[in-house]
Amino acid sequence: MSADVQVRRRKNASGKAAGPEQAQPRKRIGSLMCRIFGFDWSDLSSWHRFVCLMNRPTDPAGLGLFRFLFGLLMVLDIPQERGMSYLDYKYLDGLDVCRFPLFNSLRPLPLDFMYLVYVIMLLGALGIMLGCFYRLSCLMFLLPYWYVFFLDKTSWNNHSYLYGLIGFQLCLLNANRYWSVDGLLNPRKHNAHVPLWNYTILRAQIFIVYFIAGVKKLDADWVEGYSMGTLSRHWLFDPFKLFLSDDMTNLVVVHWGGLILDLTAGYLLFFDVTRPVALFFVSYFHCMNSQLFSIGMFSYTMLATSPLFCYPDWPRRLIAKLPRFLHYVLPPTQPPQESTECVYPGRKGRAASQPRLWHKLGAIFTVLYIIEQLFLPYSHFITQGYNNWTNGLYGYSWDMMVHSRSHQHVKITYRDGITGEIGYLNPGVFTQTRRWKDHSDMLKQYAVCLQGLLGAYNISQPEIYFDVWVSINDRFQQRLFDPTVDIVKAEWSPFQKTPWLKPLLVDLSPWRAKFQEIEDTLDNQTDIVFIADFPGLFLENFVSEDLGNTSIHILQGEVNVEIVKEERNTTLREGDHMQLPAGEYHKVFTVSPGPSCYMYIYVNTTAVTLEQNLTRLLELKERAENGSETIQLPPELQPIISGTVEDINNTDPLVLAYLRRQKRLELSERRRNATLLQRFERFCGKKYYLLRRSFLMTAIAMRNLALGRPSLEQLAQEVSFATIKYEDPFIKSEKHQDNLQLDPEHLEL
Repeated sequence: MSADVQVRRRKNASGKAAGPEQAQPRKRIGSLMCRIFGFDWSDLSSWHRFVCLMNRPTDPAGLGLFRFLFGLLMVLDIPQERGMSYLDYKYLDGLDVCRFPLFNSLRPLPLDFMYLVYVIMLLGALGIMLGCFYRLSCLMFLLPYWYVFFLDKTSWNNHSYLYGLIGFQLCLLNANRYWSVDGLLNPRKHNAHVPLWNYTILRAQIFIVYFIAGVKKLDADWVEGYSMGTLSRHWLFDPFKLFLSDDMTNLVVVHWGGLILDLTAGYLLFFDVTRPVALFFVSYFHCMNSQLFSIGMFSYTMLATSPLFCYPDWPRRLIAKLPRFLHYVLPPTQPPQESTECVYPGRKGRAASQPRLWHKLGAIFTVLYIIEQLFLPYSHFITQGYNNWTNGLYGYSWDMMVHSRSHQHVKITYRDGITGEIGYLNPGVFTQTRRWKDHSDMLKQYAVCLQGLLGAYNISQPEIYFDVWVSINDRFQQRLFDPTVDIVKAEWSPFQKTPWLKPLLVDLSPWRAKFQEIEDTLDNQTDIVFIADFPGLFLENFVSEDLGNTSIHILQGEVNVEIVKEERNTTLREGDHMQLPAGEYHKVFTVSPGPSCYMYIYVNTTAVTLEQNLTRLLELKERAENGSETIQLPPELQPIISGTVEDINNTDPLVLAYLRRQKRLELSERRRNATLLQRFERFCGKKYYLLRRSFLMTAIAMRNLALGRPSLEQLAQEVSFATIKYEDPFIKSEKHQDNLQLDPEHLEL
């Protein structure tokens, strides 16, 4: 191999190719460590050498292209997941709503000003994409972004946190040195080298996202396949089911595959030999996630980060292979020019440049930032007040999809502090989110907010009690918080454990294997709920009239079942069961020294009867259509043949239920058999109307700020015009919609 080729393929400190201007003495080119990692141990032998390494001149092409893609994705994200298209629903002026900011003093601005905040954020993202007034654009994006982020903990997730981190990094990086408006306006910035730490910090961030997510998946629930137990039912996993069962697809592909990919992706992307394989699997993984979950631009953002691990000059080499006439509109392919942001090694006839203050600050920031990012996912011993059954708020820990929850029952009880009157509130009253149910800090905020709002309803000094039943990763349904504690007066601190948080009954986790065995013995019409409760507490439950065949079975411990109306008590021990009367309340007291475990088995007789009647109507229609039905259908059943209803008020509800179900089935079938062009048309139509509403509502808000609000009638007309929704081509418009509910009722605990 020639010397020129050796220099071309030699790597820098992050495993990427260095340009000729970065050439080191030939004796170092052959070192194994330099070939693999791009630097020698000698580069780490002193602080001076480390600073020179972190500020080594590097091609800006890869960084510039990532800046463009990230800015573009944020421009698309702001109207969607950031919520610009529905701000008027979220921040209605004067609405009594309980909100959940990180700091209780943080409040949203008036609605029109919130639109202005989003406009500033959107312009910042656009400026990042174009590399126009780059530093200012980064600040315009970053400050509103973190304001909106801190304003609502209920929207926190790992990828929203990641966007904020990348925006912060870009503020400090020289990502406008390639394919940017700033480069056109300032020749010194046009196609100029960037220091190596600009790449190092981004690569380290993405490596941490993958690797820590993999470490968090070493949790026993994930390894045993309980975290995402229903995910394998998605059609994307059908190819794997050709040679694997559903259970094995769930365990091997979803859980073990996700674990292995997260643990290894960062390493495989780092090395030349394994990078092509890693790019394939990582891209396949994120493309699947974009279809499996509603996570906005996250999958595409992670796809945009993958090329950061390639050689920094990969855009130049790619563009150089394209037809020459395209080079006039594409980024430059000529080598980058020198920059004062970098430290250059000594060359023939020229001494090596010496690190200056900003070079040292860049190296210090890189080290401190990486240490901080490695520490934060394990900092929950400090922020103990945010720990529940899982550590911390769902955001900065990279524990993505490790825990799944199902809520069986939530009861909010208030007690008037003066009169002693007791009443109940609908779960979620005065709020637009349900996420408070899983976090003690939000529950405290919610209780304090309810206390203030209930005063307007002649409830003085209210006490608020919550009874929240949750199953995490397919365990028993159990209480999350102590239902006997008044949360308004309860102590909570971000730095101390929450005393009214009930412990997760992990000792009962082995029962999950038994659950499946029990469910396999039941028919499709029978439902089951598994309950675990603490000694000294009781569960009050109402059995609906529809659930005419409900029984309670004791799996462990001892309970006392009280039928409230009859004032009758029955003691049940392990293996015992009893029938429960429908249409009545009962209480289940746990009287054993340890937790009690039991299950409700029930059949929704109303739903079963409805299904039988609908099946008979379908069979009757098929006989009428094929001529085997000799008796003419009565007028009230004619709609099952014609599919139309002339007078909805005088039509049999059973016939309406049948027609509605058939329409849903037909719609589902049409969507399943839709062509690629039809799917693409539907996707573009929905996005167009979403972006359209964002633009029009923002224009209305900016007009209001500039000229004042018009009359309410005009404002209502403008909002109505902006809120025109996309008409699904698969759905035929109907003039009449009935209110018949087809979903069977479930036992409410």
